[in-house]
Amino acid sequence: MVKVLTAQGWQVGIAGRRQERLQQIQSKNLDVVATECIDINKVDAPSRLLTLIGKTGGMDLYFHSAGIGYQNPTLDIDKEMATVATNVVGFTQMVDTAFHYFEEHPEQEGHLAVISSIAGTRGLGVAPSYSATKRYNNHYLECLTQLCHIRGIHHIHLHDIRPGFVRTPLLADGHHYPFQLDPHRVALSIAKGIRHNRSIITIDWRYRLLVFFWQLIPRWLWVRMKVTT
Repeated sequence: MVKVLTAQGWQVGIAGRRQERLQQIQSKNLDVVATECIDINKVDAPSRLLTLIGKTGGMDLYFHSAGIGYQNPTLDIDKEMATVATNVVGFTQMVDTAFHYFEEHPEQEGHLAVISSIAGTRGLGVAPSYSATKRYNNHYLECLTQLCHIRGIHHIHLHDIRPGFVRTPLLADGHHYPFQLDPHRVALSIAKGIRHNRSIITIDWRYRLLVFFWQLIPRWLWVRMKVTT
């Protein structure tokens, strides 16, 4: 996303847990104007985000790409709780901080984009906490969108980005994942969806078809299906 956005003329500030990775990315692209080391599970994460915004001179787009997940059919409690901590608690404090920033700057359009997953559209037994936390992401963004209408906030635009399997290190867990998507093509699709102000961005057409059809399956049948990867 950094490569795509900077190529399209955006000035980008980036954040992440690993300072060395931030420095590597910044050294490759002169249009990355600032970095900040942020762990979204820490209590200082919101203040660090505001620090990054200060470094960049403001913010038009908050892009949240921070999540973890496991196939965990044995319900390893450490994996379940770590997923909830990052995908629910960390997600909420960061998204709310970005929302409040945009709310306090009504003179500009603000885009709040979050990578969730198609996994949030149905419960997946092999990845309970991942699937459930992605459903939380989906619903939270829907709630914020409705809240904007309730409160008459028209300058904040929310984007729920739901990719299928993207070829990243997250999938390097020894399992087989079909229809893997190229990260650069996914980034281009995301940027296009944000530019066209789409509230739900499902990538790509194969996954749009998949989600359409599996949402037609009644719950009593779905829970009896052996959905695995």
